[in-house]
Amino acid sequence: MCGIVGVVSNAPVNQLIYDSLLLLQHRGQDAAGIVTQLDRKFFMHKAKGMVKDVFRTRNMRSLPGNCGLGQARYPTAGNAFSEEEAQPFYVNAPFGIVLVHNGNLTNAHALKAELFNTDHRHINTESDSEVLLNVLADELDKATRGKALQVSDVFAAVRQVHKRIRGSYAVIALIAGHGVLAFRDPYGIRPLCMGRSPDGTVMLASESVVLEGTGHVFERDIQPGEAMFVDLQGNVQAQQCAETPRLNPCIFEFVYLARPDSVMDGISVYQARLNLGETLAKRVVSTVPPDEIDVVIPIPESSRPSAMQLAQLLGLPYREGFVKNRYVGRTFIMPGQAVRKKSVRQKLNVIGSEFKGRNVLLVDDSIVRGTTSREIVQMAREAGANKVYMASAAPPVRFPNVYGIDMPTVEELVAHGRTVEEVRQIIGCDALIYQDVDAMKQAIGSLSDKLNGFDASCFDGVYVTGDIHADDIERLNSNRVKGSEDDADTSRLALPNHQGE
Repeated sequence: MCGIVGVVSNAPVNQLIYDSLLLLQHRGQDAAGIVTQLDRKFFMHKAKGMVKDVFRTRNMRSLPGNCGLGQARYPTAGNAFSEEEAQPFYVNAPFGIVLVHNGNLTNAHALKAELFNTDHRHINTESDSEVLLNVLADELDKATRGKALQVSDVFAAVRQVHKRIRGSYAVIALIAGHGVLAFRDPYGIRPLCMGRSPDGTVMLASESVVLEGTGHVFERDIQPGEAMFVDLQGNVQAQQCAETPRLNPCIFEFVYLARPDSVMDGISVYQARLNLGETLAKRVVSTVPPDEIDVVIPIPESSRPSAMQLAQLLGLPYREGFVKNRYVGRTFIMPGQAVRKKSVRQKLNVIGSEFKGRNVLLVDDSIVRGTTSREIVQMAREAGANKVYMASAAPPVRFPNVYGIDMPTVEELVAHGRTVEEVRQIIGCDALIYQDVDAMKQAIGSLSDKLNGFDASCFDGVYVTGDIHADDIERLNSNRVKGSEDDADTSRLALPNHQGE
């Protein structure tokens, strides 16, 4: 999962891209990068770390030009500790291309061999984004055959890219001296939208909140399979480049990943989470009588809308029982589970008065490993809770995600191969209520009549691209980000979801 942005303007864009990356920081905290273009020359700075730490005044001064790209990275493949794998990626032929990518290619391994043996292109990292860049470059080379670049050539190249690559991808690329290209996979798994400012600046970004937060007016989402080209004067052309596009966005974007103030594919993320709370309330009633619940408490941050809606429908008090420390740093020595527990306690602290002597219903957006949930339940008991019930606004996460979310392997998923009762015993709560898969799809899908469905693979095991098999999952898991001792908890709570700040 990453956040990407591209800008074409008639004024310097370095500050604008920086501001945009701050608004996308929730989508990736491991690395950040910006590239700009001036007189066909690219200027780039990228490094590991948060946006505010990667870019200093001297770095910003070295990024001149009126168009450029940016990315905030949360790696799901390759090596999280390699500076070379921070984006943007660059290739010098044809024309000179820089690219940022949000998603995950499921056939990157085969493509890498094809690029080397057939296309005679060298891949220097383990990143699938570098593979994607070289496939695009190769197809642009074939489309132009040494002639001047036409927009029709760009669209022809994207058509061929769609035929060669598999998986999820929202891409923004800058072609030296020509303009910015954006395209989205034929299933629309990862989000991408565009808008303009009153002065004519054109912006492409992962989430609509970036446009609104920087003074741009949202115009529309890039459609599944569609390619959009913005020349250096800000003229926009678009063309559908996929044979059978279908809109199946990742449902986890609405459950957790996206900011609540974003609108994706016509769906308000905030409203989606309210709807999830409404359907979850019905599940709670069938498991725990509301008169046995004294208070509803969300687990910060993204579960708040669901928890508020649930509490209102059940006529129960809604209280903040946990305070999140937004400034906790990375825990550098986390060799085992015991230290991971300490890490959770550093991130969350209880307000004891909300728990003492009460039957509390804790609401979370999802439960992945279960280690965080278990520790939170224990914290509630230590604060004096009489009974601790746990409700998840999402269904059980039973399957790995292969489309660009850093989900653990199946062995690490607490719900994989277990009943709800078995998960409840592991977490240690008095009752465990999960959202229903079909109810989740209906709650969010009812907000748009344009969807063909969702990628809900981590919940239902159905991979919308139709090309994922057990051996593919095993291979992709083996290529998951190579961690170190300081990354023992690389899943859900380790994504510092700065929503509500």
